[in-house]
Amino acid sequence: MSNHHPTMQAAVVETVEGPFVLEEIPRPVPGKGEVLVRVHASGINPLDLKIRAGKADHARHSLPAVLGIDLAGVVEAVGADVSGFAQGDEVFGMTGGVGGIQGSLAQYAVVDASLLAHKPAALDMREAASIPLAFITAWEGLVDRARVAKDMHVLVHGGAGGVGYMSIQIARAMGAQVYSTVSAADFDLIKDRGATPIDRHKESVEAYVDTHTGGRGFDLVVDTVGGEVLDASFKAIARFGHVVSALGWGTHALAPLSFRGGTYSGVFTLLPLLTGEGRAHHGHILREAARLVDTGKLVARVDATPFGLATVGDAYQHVGSAKNAGKVVVNLFGAK
Repeated sequence: MSNHHPTMQAAVVETVEGPFVLEEIPRPVPGKGEVLVRVHASGINPLDLKIRAGKADHARHSLPAVLGIDLAGVVEAVGADVSGFAQGDEVFGMTGGVGGIQGSLAQYAVVDASLLAHKPAALDMREAASIPLAFITAWEGLVDRARVAKDMHVLVHGGAGGVGYMSIQIARAMGAQVYSTVSAADFDLIKDRGATPIDRHKESVEAYVDTHTGGRGFDLVVDTVGGEVLDASFKAIARFGHVVSALGWGTHALAPLSFRGGTYSGVFTLLPLLTGEGRAHHGHILREAARLVDTGKLVARVDATPFGLATVGDAYQHVGSAKNAGKVVVNLFGAK
């Protein structure tokens, strides 16, 4: 290759459920409104596994492709009409890996600048890469849809998971009283973030609604699991309460929700990436995340196992095994 066409290394998936192949591919060039980011870390979400398996109808990504939705890195070059970012800036965002947009499992990625925010100094690259999709999903549900507020009683299902863990912290930052269904092993994790744990294996909906709300129900319920948990959420809200789900894709009986005069919101975090509409709002939400980090109200939880571009397949397996403690992150350039 001549110097006129710089290349980069990327982990490429060529077929559905196929292995990650380390390939040398052309380095992209930023166009209007875009920046070139040197990727230091790529966060892996459960959604990435579905995309690779060809099971995410809502998040099609034609293969061969570079996956990876979340990233943290350094701005290497700035395209035309970009303001607010300069070469050398440390940034993070939810930037690709769906809808034909190159993902973050490569040494460089061209990114729509409106999707990015400046990385808070208190986070390292791995921590920053673990935040975007989970935080944006939680924020869109709690703040944009449900208008979470001080003294609300909020129930978060699956508080030890990516979206759940962010949801607890956002609700607490807004002054809500937060409860979360988790396994007994995660009780301390939840308590450390200021939430009251509920043993999901032991307590029925009726029992925990009784114990924690005197039978009234919760003002806001966040479902991060779907299926039966969404059904349970409809039974757990107070009158005029609000249920938010990031996985509301099944068929559900609405009677329990309707009889309480409740409202339901679906959150589909990928829309701005897939449609181009609302991207600047994602940048705004990540600036809010940075503000919460700066004020000590938001911490990242990253699995300690190190992975690199050559071991992306192992990283995906680790996520799939559900043995990870926090978000699994792949290190790229010099990321510690």
